[in-house]
Amino acid sequence: MSTEELSVQDAVTGRVRVGRPLSRRGEPALVRAAQGGSAEAAEELFRRHWPAVHRAAWLVVHDAAAAEDIAQEAFMSAFRSLDRFDRRRPLGPWLHRIVVNRAIDWSRARALRPETGSDALPEPAAPEAAAELGEEIVAALADLGPEHRAVVVLRHLLGYSPGEIAAMLELPRGTVNSRLRRGLDALGDQLSEPGS
Repeated sequence: MSTEELSVQDAVTGRVRVGRPLSRRGEPALVRAAQGGSAEAAEELFRRHWPAVHRAAWLVVHDAAAAEDIAQEAFMSAFRSLDRFDRRRPLGPWLHRIVVNRAIDWSRARALRPETGSDALPEPAAPEAAAELGEEIVAALADLGPEHRAVVVLRHLLGYSPGEIAAMLELPRGTVNSRLRRGLDALGDQLSEPGS
C-alpha cells in the first residue's frame, strides 16, 4: 500500500484526526502541533510571523542581510525552545522578544567593530519598511543607539505597550519609559534640524 493510501486508510479508520488545513487553524492549535513535532505546523507559524519578525530585526539593525540572519536565528532559537513556550500566550510577542534582543546584541557587536574606508560595504537594500516610513525617519532611527531604537520600534512601529516591552526585554517599566522618551526626543531633534 502506498503512503497516500495509508494516510487515507488511517483517516478513515480514525487513527489520524483530519481537521482544517493548517493555514486556517488558530495559532494555539499550530503551536500545540509544532510542540508535538509537526514540521508543517512549524512552517505555517514561520510563514505567519516571518514578515513582522524580519521587519523588527531590520528596524533595529538597518542592514537587510543582517536582519535576515537575525530573524532566521530567532526562529531557530524559538523552535528549539518551543517545548518551554506557554501556548496560552500569543507567539508574536515571544518571537519579537527573541529577535529584538538578538538585534540589539548584533548592533552592539557591530559598534565595537566598525567598518571603515574601503572595507565598508554598501548598505544592502532595505525591505518595504523603509518605503513605508520614509527615508528621513529611517535615517533618524539608524542614528539612535540600539536600546533606544528597539524600544521606539517596539512601541510605535510594532504597537506594543510599555508594559509589554518591559516584560519582553526584561527591563523595569521606568527604564522602558526613559528609553522611549529619550529616543523620541532624539528623533524629534533630528527630524526638526534644517536639511533633514
